Amino acid sequence: MQPPNTPNPAGQRRIQFELPSTLNATYANGVVISQTQSEIVMDFVQIMPNDPRARVQSRVVMTPANAKLFLRALQTNLERFEAMQGEIQVPQQPTSLADQLFGSIKPEDGGKAPEEDPPHE
Repeated sequence: MQPPNTPNPAGQRRIQFELPSTLNATYANGVVISQTQSEIVMDFVQIMPNDPRARVQSRVVMTPANAKLFLRALQTNLERFEAMQGEIQVPQQPTSLADQLFGSIKPEDGGKAPEEDPPHE
């Protein structure tokens, strides 16, 4: 067996992953991405129906180069998934944050605009 982190015959470094027994998986159904001059910051959030709050579940910070490599790896894995499971259908994006947060709220009158009175002469 090769020592950890040494090149394998193909010249690539082998990495052994260690998963702590206390590791918990975190579910997120959204991500807020921002950046500084030297970092890409991803706040993975959980958004629940009828609750306007987005609770940050985990924050991941990467260099821009590592974020780009992550993007490529994610793209490759999504392509593999779709090749086996079929195309992933993505819902249409809301046009604004207000539509995203409150788009499911409908007025009691069915959303009809009030009728205007005819002009008086």
